[in-house]
Amino acid sequence: MAQAATKRKLIVSEMAETLIGSEIIKLAAEVAEKIKQGEKIFNFTIGDFDPAVFPIPASLENEIIKAYQLKQTNYPPANGMLDLRKEVSNFLAEGGMHYTPEEILITSGGRPAIYTAYITLIEPGDGVIFPVPSWNNNHYCHLSGARPIMIEAKQENNFMPVASEIKPHIKEATLLALCSPQNPTGTAFTKKALEEICDLVLEENERRGSGQKPLYILYDQMYWTLTFGSTVHYNPVSLRPALRDYTLFVDGMSKAFAATGLRVGWAFGPADLIDKMKSIASHIGAWAPKPEQVATANFLKLKDDINTYMSHFKEQIHLRLTGIYEGLQQLKKDGFKVDAITPQAALYLTVQFDLKGKTTADGKQINSTEDITSYLLNECGIALVPFYAFGSSHDSTWYRLSVGTCKLNEIEGSINKLRAGLEKLS
Repeated sequence: MAQAATKRKLIVSEMAETLIGSEIIKLAAEVAEKIKQGEKIFNFTIGDFDPAVFPIPASLENEIIKAYQLKQTNYPPANGMLDLRKEVSNFLAEGGMHYTPEEILITSGGRPAIYTAYITLIEPGDGVIFPVPSWNNNHYCHLSGARPIMIEAKQENNFMPVASEIKPHIKEATLLALCSPQNPTGTAFTKKALEEICDLVLEENERRGSGQKPLYILYDQMYWTLTFGSTVHYNPVSLRPALRDYTLFVDGMSKAFAATGLRVGWAFGPADLIDKMKSIASHIGAWAPKPEQVATANFLKLKDDINTYMSHFKEQIHLRLTGIYEGLQQLKKDGFKVDAITPQAALYLTVQFDLKGKTTADGKQINSTEDITSYLLNECGIALVPFYAFGSSHDSTWYRLSVGTCKLNEIEGSINKLRAGLEKLS
């Protein structure tokens, strides 16, 4: 008689065993299944662009094709093609950020840049301060062994952190991870708020002196070109040049040119830190594909094409954000428990559905944010990402709404369907 096979437990590292999956991906799978079944879902969960709605610039596409035709398919230099680093340097200079090609590292999008920054600066157990909601800092802390120090940002500050919230924790931190414009909120630092945080970091590094590891800033500005209305993008080094030795930036093509799949990003900062990051990135193969690097370098030289594309691109994003914002404000005016923060930047709108305590048409009470999310999806046909997916409290009734796949002619329909679903609640 054959002996029954014995199941053997797979043994993995504690880090891998305890790493949690993305709440956003989990929700996206549920939404995809509903769409597959033929349901009409207005999907505002995706922090990406539908190429049919927001294509990359035609001249960039042509440069990519040309690069492949010229057989530019071998390994690029570990820190990126020199021509690309020169053009990134010029591109940044136009935004008032002056960094040499030697202070720039090309990576496969922003994620490897953030990961290598964490690995470069963090010893296991080091404290990392970051606001919640924010994108993936909790996961990068887990991957690097850092001790997360989370600050729950407040509505009155547009869900951006302020110096008074950071100050009590600053002595125990090695890294302060900031993002502006912010994912998921679509809001940005005011000049005054960022200046106060910068002064706090400078004071702390003065206190530490040369005998102690300094406090660094990791500044994710992936959305810095996408600001609207009176919103202005500020960065720590422009406001406080003395922070140049303590600030690492993360940036790239992904959001500026709807080019998320091209995987061309960059980090820039002090040359000695960039050099260490280059070594780590080279060992994990985190460079951007060479054809896309060659194409991006050539595209960044086409200033007229860039200006024309950006003008139209930003207009189209803003039209969608303001259209949905105005629809939600009308619902609020009509007595529904919804709200939204005025669009400032990026492709995101911060929205609120305060539906706890409401009763559905079939007599079920909405008691949690999970209940709200489910009701919005199943009864209103609206898919959103709750702020708890970005580290906020599960009690939060705020959500990220992304317009990256939104068609202008569907905005009115989405608001009408939302209204119909909300009218069923008592």
